[in-house]
Amino acid sequence: MNITRLKQAPEYVAPNHFDMQCLRLQGREAGPAVQLWMGLSIYAPGGHTSLDSSPIEKHYFVVQGEVTVVSEVDGLETREILKTFDSCRIAPGEKRQLINHTQQEARTLLAMPFDPPSA
Repeated sequence: MNITRLKQAPEYVAPNHFDMQCLRLQGREAGPAVQLWMGLSIYAPGGHTSLDSSPIEKHYFVVQGEVTVVSEVDGLETREILKTFDSCRIAPGEKRQLINHTQQEARTLLAMPFDPPSA
């Protein structure tokens, strides 16, 4: 078993993340993991990511607050507001952007595999 206390969760810098704090809860520098890692993103009001894609699927779960998720597939953009306890999956190659449009802090749990699916 590997326990990570929130107060000891290592902070990491994620590219193209703005006005956010990112904490590693499991995997990578937070301890051993075989298939996936898990993090907590804390969005200040106005905090956001850029609209980017990756070859790895991502799962987001809103722990607190409200986050707008922008998705783009084949040039078609979709916007959804996720509230506390809502979740979404972003497929490999799907562009995504997360934005806190509110005046309150928002928090999302992120779970994603270490490697993209094998071809």
